Amino acid sequence: MSLKYSTPAELSELYSKSDKAAGRLTLLFDDGKFTEVGRYVKNGDALSGVVTAFGYVDGVPVYAFSQDTSARSGALTRQGAEKISRLYTLAAETGAPVVGVYDSFGADLEDALGALSAYGELLSKSANLSGVVPTISVVCGVCSGAAAMLAVNADIVIAVKDSELYISPNSGIKDLAANNAKTGVTALTADDDAQAFAAVKSILGRVPQNNLAPAPMYEFEEPASAFGSDAVSQAEAVFDAGSVKELYAEYGTNAYTALASVGGNCVGVLATNKAGGKLTGDDASKLARFIRLLDSFNIPAVTLVDTEGFVTDSDAEAAGAVKAMAKLSHAYSEATNAKISVVTGKAYGSAFISLSGKGANADMTIALDSAVISALDPLTAVEFLSHDRLAGASDLAAARKELADEFVKSECTAYAAAQSGAVDAVVSSGELRAAILEAVEMMSGKRAQRLPKKHSNIQL
Repeated sequence: MSLKYSTPAELSELYSKSDKAAGRLTLLFDDGKFTEVGRYVKNGDALSGVVTAFGYVDGVPVYAFSQDTSARSGALTRQGAEKISRLYTLAAETGAPVVGVYDSFGADLEDALGALSAYGELLSKSANLSGVVPTISVVCGVCSGAAAMLAVNADIVIAVKDSELYISPNSGIKDLAANNAKTGVTALTADDDAQAFAAVKSILGRVPQNNLAPAPMYEFEEPASAFGSDAVSQAEAVFDAGSVKELYAEYGTNAYTALASVGGNCVGVLATNKAGGKLTGDDASKLARFIRLLDSFNIPAVTLVDTEGFVTDSDAEAAGAVKAMAKLSHAYSEATNAKISVVTGKAYGSAFISLSGKGANADMTIALDSAVISALDPLTAVEFLSHDRLAGASDLAAARKELADEFVKSECTAYAAAQSGAVDAVVSSGELRAAILEAVEMMSGKRAQRLPKKHSNIQL
């Protein structure tokens, strides 16, 4: 039996129905122009269910695919999977980023087993592409089941606020976009498609084209913001004006992660004092995931440290707090990108080791002149070091605080840490931007080698 091929007129009629999928790509590419790959590939009497293309985003080549709800509600077909697979292959061979636009109710049930194999192949290819070129998923509609797994395999996931990204449709969660932001599944939530693709462009403009390409350089303006006590104000005061793009704002809310630039140099910003309080498991996961993203593309990491450490109460211990702590330290130790740490406030014990420890976890450690650096929480330290002086005190809490204050002033200053070799430099807040810029530029040629292995076995 011979195959039935469509005439050019019939193909044109079919293609006219995929305007929504193609239209989303016009929001991504420069001047709305792109070149399609496999434009007329069909699945039976319909098109393949996905538009695949390449073009330029701010002059940089980018590949993209956009699921087409006009063909079987965007269900993934064998033909559609082959188109996406080819796009991944081209991206790997040419070193260009990939943007995936998701709007589909899942796999093609008319070829369910074929769809399972197709998803398996795509998940494998996307995993192999991870760390080679930047990958961004944009969830504009429904993205369920295996499609959700594929979308979340990307480096960055952006969701439109009324989209639905889920594994099971019966979860009972009313606002999926808000829940995905809170749990760290998505990095950003957009009001509409236009805002989502503006965010994609903003991110692509802040990262290298691939893992072998140099980080981009920017025109920049000096910041005018005042240096405050929280991560947001500190980032705005230190990094180039208008360059700071926060990611994962709703997840791990004691931590802060952003892409930015300093003196035009692309950097990643990590901080521990966005909302105050000690670091939770979510904060540790957020920071660990972000330092690994930066390391994948050799983006320098600047970590602003101001924390008394990790939450270690009974609930945290029951939830396996030590795993989160080990994961964070492991991620920093394994990263070979330039790592500059700045102690802007308090840095106690394991938090200092994980985020500012010289050698493995930080290439250069800077402290503000007002920083407090201690191996233990000062209140705990005086229990060991000044137990005799506490004995018999009429007001134990007041005596403990007084001794802790004395301990901080004598033993925990930035200058004491510098004299012991724990930090490399002590600066004022007004000198911090220049110090970070000098460190980033000096570390730009960093070379590092690791023992030969497949990968490390990080706690997850």
